[in-house]
Amino acid sequence: MFYRESPQPPEAPVMLHVHGFGLSGRYLLPTAERLAGEYHTLVPDLPGFGRSGKVADALDVPDLARAAVRFLDDRGVERATLVGNSMGCPVICEFAYRYPDRIDRAVLVSPAGGLFNQPLRRAMGQISRDGAREPARLMRVVTPDYVRFGVPSTVRMFRALTTYPSVERLLELQIPTLAVLGDRDPLMPGPARVQEVAGQTDNHVLVVRIEGAAHAINFSHPGELANVIRLFMHDRPIVDDPDSPGHSRVYEIHRGTHHPPAKEGDAQG
Repeated sequence: MFYRESPQPPEAPVMLHVHGFGLSGRYLLPTAERLAGEYHTLVPDLPGFGRSGKVADALDVPDLARAAVRFLDDRGVERATLVGNSMGCPVICEFAYRYPDRIDRAVLVSPAGGLFNQPLRRAMGQISRDGAREPARLMRVVTPDYVRFGVPSTVRMFRALTTYPSVERLLELQIPTLAVLGDRDPLMPGPARVQEVAGQTDNHVLVVRIEGAAHAINFSHPGELANVIRLFMHDRPIVDDPDSPGHSRVYEIHRGTHHPPAKEGDAQG
């Protein structure tokens, strides 16, 4: 597996960044690099993706979770916080389900793969609309990844995602969990559905929305996302990034009671 690693000392808390569908970890670097001063960041390309080796058989979500834990084993990492985008979120949910003693916290950015993204033609339409909402420079990063991944792999991986119980695994998480959504993301359901799902959890999920963001938040809004992750990791109230004034407003839409309550006005833009 090809991977990128920050020069942080080994004793720093480990943060593993997990990429989305058909992509490499390259587009996650803007956020990962902003967190590298505090965390030992690892950004791999999962098997069959990006610059990692091809695999003989098609992998599903549990296979990718197993690959992630083997990767941590190879690095000598016992526990880590996992930060995922899109398809990376189901992989993290499976990782937490299968290996609960190996994960400290979960950060799910634009989680995808549920009923709202099915069937394939609907997902392709959502991805097309999202492309028009992302920064133009993102296409220069992800297009080579999509070409390398190929159409047959896309169809197989989409089939694996549609059969994976994403919502069930999310509801089974027993660790502090942060979900970050963009209010311009066509791959995400509306606020009512988000509230419905969040309300079914065991009060351990914090849901934050970034105004003006679409799906690839790790690339398009790295300052705001890194700020939210940092606050979540320290159990502090969610506030806007002071270094990005006026760019995008960050606000909570759900907070479980297992999280310290935000002070009035702390989530304001």
